[in-house]
Amino acid sequence: MATYGTVNAENITSSTGGVISPNITSLRNRIINGAMVIDQRNSGGLITNPTNQQYLVDRWQYEATQTSKVNIQQNYNSVTPPVGFTNYLGVLSNSAYSIVATDIFDVRQMIEAFNVSDLGWGTANAKSVTLSFQVYSSLTGTFGGALKNSNQDRSYPFTYSIPVANTWTTISVTIAGDTSGTWINNTNGVGIRVVFGLGVGSTYSGTAGTWSGSNYYSATGATSVVGTNGATFYITGVQLEVGAQATSFDYRPYGTELALCQRYYEKSYAQSVAPANGALSDPRTGIVTGIVTGIAESNIFRFSVTKRTASTITFYNGSSFSTPGQWAVFVGGWVQGATATSALYDNYFTVQVSASGFTANTSAIVSGSWSASAEI
Repeated sequence: MATYGTVNAENITSSTGGVISPNITSLRNRIINGAMVIDQRNSGGLITNPTNQQYLVDRWQYEATQTSKVNIQQNYNSVTPPVGFTNYLGVLSNSAYSIVATDIFDVRQMIEAFNVSDLGWGTANAKSVTLSFQVYSSLTGTFGGALKNSNQDRSYPFTYSIPVANTWTTISVTIAGDTSGTWINNTNGVGIRVVFGLGVGSTYSGTAGTWSGSNYYSATGATSVVGTNGATFYITGVQLEVGAQATSFDYRPYGTELALCQRYYEKSYAQSVAPANGALSDPRTGIVTGIVTGIAESNIFRFSVTKRTASTITFYNGSSFSTPGQWAVFVGGWVQGATATSALYDNYFTVQVSASGFTANTSAIVSGSWSASAEI
């Protein structure tokens, strides 16, 4: 593994010798799923031509102004992860696209403001932070990214170097806290956007190593991954922490990391199953009771973790049933019906199923699955 690289920032450390052991604190790493371990939506499956703002592994989102430029997967191409890690997020460029001024391609995480309220950004007491990560690419050169506020009118472009192709390189970037602009604190909105550029046009690229009152996604002159057909870009071990020194990666127990992810996304499926219509043969979800003829109301479905906000619920049918997104109830036989939430809160939801054959005050088994998204 390479233990070198350069960044344009206040303070840099790009060797394993510069990463120090930490004092253990709660949520030292403000990034969730920085080791790319949790992948509830895809269960490790390939995402072919992801769309703009599509979620990848948990908490990580793809952003693009053009379609059909990349494929993305947890552990794409099965390269050996860096020492101490078992997973990474892999990007494959499937074109040789020449970006124009207004193009944006990136992967990003939006950190909830509750989790960075102590940084004091936007005040004279703003704290410095250090962003560290492990990166691997078939390309060499200078790459870029940015930290941004919720309104996207304050941004800090940064650069880092990958000097050797197809080799894991340790990078850290120290960034002075922003004393200007508007930063959301102590709410469930966006606190900080952490962006890794895959190809960003001149309109959204700025001078590295300084805060700007502009909406920058990367640094001027950074390498475009989407510009080379077949280029790869892998990343893991992403950490954002208070202070001017990168510490060793903040590993959390799997159950803890999963629960942190489930504040934003949860599914009724096992973790090994990607949500989809027909993904399960005949899931027994619960009990419904007729409230009027033809309409049944479910029991309460409680989330494992209280959500950031009231979720968007997606319903899935079992493979024994033909109509996508409709649950089935057993009324002398299985009958599918239109399915919708009847109550929705940050800690539970209930469901109504409209199905023929149902009468008031009768109960039946219901079959179907769900996912809940409360992403920022």
